[in-house]
Amino acid sequence: MFHVIIPARYAASRLPGKPLLDVAGKPLLEWVWESARASGAESVIVATDDERIRRAAVAFGADCVMTDEGHASGTDRIAEVARLRGFGAEDVVVNLQGDEPLMPPQVISEVAAALGPGIDIATAVAPIENLDQFLDTNCVKALRARDGLALYFSRAPVPWPRDHVASGRPTVCDGAWRHIGIYAYRVRSLLTMSSWPPTVLEMTERLEQLRALEHGMKIHLVVLNEAPLPGVDTPDDLERVRAYLGAGFA
Repeated sequence: MFHVIIPARYAASRLPGKPLLDVAGKPLLEWVWESARASGAESVIVATDDERIRRAAVAFGADCVMTDEGHASGTDRIAEVARLRGFGAEDVVVNLQGDEPLMPPQVISEVAAALGPGIDIATAVAPIENLDQFLDTNCVKALRARDGLALYFSRAPVPWPRDHVASGRPTVCDGAWRHIGIYAYRVRSLLTMSSWPPTVLEMTERLEQLRALEHGMKIHLVVLNEAPLPGVDTPDDLERVRAYLGAGFA
């Protein structure tokens, strides 16, 4: 069994109040919560520091926990919830971002199930689709070992195809993986990771998962045949998701 925690903040530079924005007649956050509930999770908890989000979450039936306003990341926020709810050290917690209304329930459950013996964290990857995506620094790339463990994450185009480069630009992206930002943790690993300060690689790449790798944690990468449809980060994303869910594709 596993628990899903959905960190949700009101402040967002490009879309203030994002979790509460209307999408096909529901708050964006409610779509995320419904996907989590369909995953088979033992519990689904919204974690927020904003009373407006708490009221909305309670109104559509969600279990909601108010957390500290000073958290630097969603990981810190879900760690607080794990402590407050008294989850056991070996319990599994999935961090599902509050702006991912199109995350398939089966991906949530598959990532949770990937936490086998000796694995601290599980997350997901999908094949890079094209060169533009490969070169996009907003598309995080993952390097995967033969045993499925993560070797590294980067915003840079990796692995670099040295023998297939023209005018400083790669011409192929074979074997490249795109990281999908959903995480499952053993609670012991979650609490340990959140107790560490940011590391050099983490601050350089602005990728929090590198903190775990720098400390020697094992991260398993679940391979998806294709990436889930993107979440909501910009006004254009919001309109795309509104059109998709409004047409009844969910």
